[in-house]
Amino acid sequence: MIGLDTNVLARYYIQDEGDEEAEKQRLAARRLIESGQPLMVCKTVLLELEWVMRGYYGFSTAEIASVLNHLLALPHVSVEDRDAVRQALACHAAGLDLADALHHASYRDCDSMASFDDRKFARRINRIGLAPAVMVPS
Repeated sequence: MIGLDTNVLARYYIQDEGDEEAEKQRLAARRLIESGQPLMVCKTVLLELEWVMRGYYGFSTAEIASVLNHLLALPHVSVEDRDAVRQALACHAAGLDLADALHHASYRDCDSMASFDDRKFARRINRIGLAPAVMVPS
């Protein structure tokens, strides 16, 4: 099994027009990802990929979701904590920041989660009714 770094996934999914080196890397990433051999993607790489797509390339939430769902659908690609990633993508589509959604989904076996981010995170999670509840320490 081969673990993939963010830059390999970015080259596979993002086209940099007019950059010869990027095009060479894109072809190499394509050969590797489409080879069918067992590949692995960890959660931190997914977070970084989302950040690159949103922050550097200006991809929309829907475009990012499309890329991540495509990656999850590849049968030869193992994704760390796939269930948490799927839950986080659903929460991201509902308006949560992907990183916050993935943190929350990763704590699904906990009784609660503590965060000082009350307005953009705790209240939204609790309003949606997801478990675990998010509490603000006092």
